[in-house]
Amino acid sequence: MAMTLRLSDEQERALALLAEADGVSKHEAVVRAIADAAARRVREDRVRALSLEGRERYASLLDRLAR
Repeated sequence: MAMTLRLSDEQERALALLAEADGVSKHEAVVRAIADAAARRVREDRVRALSLEGRERYASLLDRLAR
């Protein structure tokens, strides 16, 4: 799917630096950044869910340890 991406001058410079650092085109740098952000979000959501599950499961133990 074609898409137009409008960036400020500062964002354009940052994208150019990112692409150059990774040795890829700006298009590839954008694609990778999107994939990385999505993967981070999924991991963060999973860690958050596991943390909540652990806190609920071990609530009484955690309360005892906190005393």
